[in-house]
Amino acid sequence: MNRPTFHTLALSLLTTAALADGAFYGDPPDATHPWAIHDMNRPQPVRVEPGTFSSQEKPGTPPSDAVILFSGKPEEIEKWQADKTPAQPTKWEVKDGVLQCVPGSGYVRTKEEFSDCQLHIEWSAPSKVEGSSQGRGNSGVFLMGQVEVQVLDNYNNPSYPDGMASSIYGINPPMANPLRAPGEWQVYDIVFRRPIFKDGKEVDPGYITVFVNGVLTQDHTPLEGGGGHMKRSSPKAFPDQGPLKLQDHGNPVRYRNIWYRPLPKRAIDGGEASHMTEAATAAKRAQIAKGIREAAAKMEGNEKMLHLFESLCYEDNADARKTALTSLGDFVGKIKEVPADKIETKKGEIMQVTKALRYLTKFKFLPEDISAKKDLEAIIKVEEWEPKPQPKGKK
Repeated sequence: MNRPTFHTLALSLLTTAALADGAFYGDPPDATHPWAIHDMNRPQPVRVEPGTFSSQEKPGTPPSDAVILFSGKPEEIEKWQADKTPAQPTKWEVKDGVLQCVPGSGYVRTKEEFSDCQLHIEWSAPSKVEGSSQGRGNSGVFLMGQVEVQVLDNYNNPSYPDGMASSIYGINPPMANPLRAPGEWQVYDIVFRRPIFKDGKEVDPGYITVFVNGVLTQDHTPLEGGGGHMKRSSPKAFPDQGPLKLQDHGNPVRYRNIWYRPLPKRAIDGGEASHMTEAATAAKRAQIAKGIREAAAKMEGNEKMLHLFESLCYEDNADARKTALTSLGDFVGKIKEVPADKIETKKGEIMQVTKALRYLTKFKFLPEDISAKKDLEAIIKVEEWEPKPQPKGKK
């Protein structure tokens, strides 16, 4: 086989630190997506330490970022107040680590107000069964004080479906009835999104998702204005924030292990989206490119060159392009001086840079006929570093 002639003087090259997985990998940013597919420049999810699961004997623990509304401590009653007379303490009681409704005392609500959230709450209907239908173990969880997720002892106790346990009261029945027996603890995990109105018009109706004892009972159910008793509700704007309310419906229902996690805003409410308007995308891409260039300024050798090339995928910059191409020319020049019997030691660097150039030319960030790419491709072909395609039918 013919082999290209290389200069015999070998020069030491800086070891190139591998770029983050994903660089020069997935489809690049476009006019409405500021991130590449599988983009390692995209912010990492915030680390949250998970809690533990509840048992009948003992409530679980919340995740590390949860806001605790009630964990069983008597002093936590100070986080709650009477709904109708907030200046007065609530008459609800803390007994044996649970928050218990005192029938006739009225609703209770949190002093703290919040909106979009993941809410965890556990409740228990009286073990002594009294009443039927809506008269048995009745209470309710009111998100932002506006929309009710029904609490009701429906264990072998039918009622109207849009008023059964975990219904969005007056709007949507649960998809299943996974309640445990009276006296046992029922676990609600709720994802709540409030309605969004702009210029007086509804642009997002808001949604609730509910799991009961681990079973999905409400799947992204639209709020339809919040629901209510006997009357059909219509779309309406909610306040920016509101309290969590628990209903006094004349039954001594108990609650424990109440916490929530605030959720980030939806794109329609000003939060960040996977796709944006072209103007917002251009601004975000410029921000990402600037950050990559600033990081590259602290690097040397191939690491710096590859980061500058990467920045071009987000925003073209004449200085970054010029510096990266100059570094590329230097790299290829030094590779050509490596003796043939030593070229294998440079395989990793050559393949890494070639991978980047293939990506950059494929998506037209660099011209296809760039001479440095041709030189590196020739080396790869001669050295047979590319895996050979397998014949059809063989693995």
